Amino acid sequence: MRNHRISIQAEVSSWMDPDYTMKNLQLSEKAGFEGLWLGDHYLPWQHSFKYAFYVWTAMAAAAERTRKIPICSSVTTPIGGRYHPAIVAQAVGTMDATWPGRFRIGIGSGEAVNEIPFMGRWPPWEERIERLVEGLDLMRRLWTSKRYFDFDGRYFPMKDAFLYVKPKTKIEVYFSAIGAKAAEIAGRYGDHLYSLNLMEKCRDVTFPAFERGARKAGKDPSKMQKVAVIGGGLVDLKGAARNIRRWNIGAAKIENFSKADPRAIEESGKDVPDDWIYEHYYLCKNGAEMIEVIDSYRKIGTDAFVFADMSPDPQKTIEVFRKEIIPYFKRA
Repeated sequence: MRNHRISIQAEVSSWMDPDYTMKNLQLSEKAGFEGLWLGDHYLPWQHSFKYAFYVWTAMAAAAERTRKIPICSSVTTPIGGRYHPAIVAQAVGTMDATWPGRFRIGIGSGEAVNEIPFMGRWPPWEERIERLVEGLDLMRRLWTSKRYFDFDGRYFPMKDAFLYVKPKTKIEVYFSAIGAKAAEIAGRYGDHLYSLNLMEKCRDVTFPAFERGARKAGKDPSKMQKVAVIGGGLVDLKGAARNIRRWNIGAAKIENFSKADPRAIEESGKDVPDDWIYEHYYLCKNGAEMIEVIDSYRKIGTDAFVFADMSPDPQKTIEVFRKEIIPYFKRA
């Protein structure tokens, strides 16, 4: 089922319950989902969304409370704001040493809401990408070097760098990209692509740029996964639309990536018409409609799918996937 992997974005909506029992994550594994992705945020996208947990603690708890399912961060930002890349490398090493082969990391250039509280400013995109690429280089050297080394970086110079708790397996790095420039860089420096886009933009912009970057780096794009994040809801469409407006609509507006206040981001979505929500999210009244959506991504070369569910009843979503969607793609 390599070309039809289906995962769940596990911190949105009420997937992460207030008491953090994580019962929905356990049900997801039993239903056949092949990955749990947890967002790495300091502040939530919108003020009404209260589940702004520390992701490394949550991922460890999720790994302990499930059996085999991969746990993935979406996405961590090792650009020197919240995280120095050496600290991320240490966290990744500890996760994979404890649960070998179950951990994946997504990385990206970040959002102002998470980085300004620590950096005091919002660097231009070019600087954030430079920091990200350099940070990834340092992380990979820490994961693999058997000796102390000096790292002559512009942003993260280190003397006598070394990591004692190293990953037991090769860490797969999912490089987040929305636009063409970031996607090409993802192809050059990442192992795989992680992209939150509608199908048409993936087909026409993001995927071609990713493959172009991979070829420029001498890599074979066919051996690199293209992961599409599909945001939406199932069955109760009005309820899902309400949750999107309350919790997530700011994340779909590119101008909000430069805003640092979840209250302002939430306010910006209050006047967005319902038609806009239906145009920018996949709201499906049954499993057959969701199968059509996933199939449309599969036909343009998507290797794996992450469903960011905004539905009011996550367990109903799990059941639809368990009974209809996951079996369909196992047969496809």
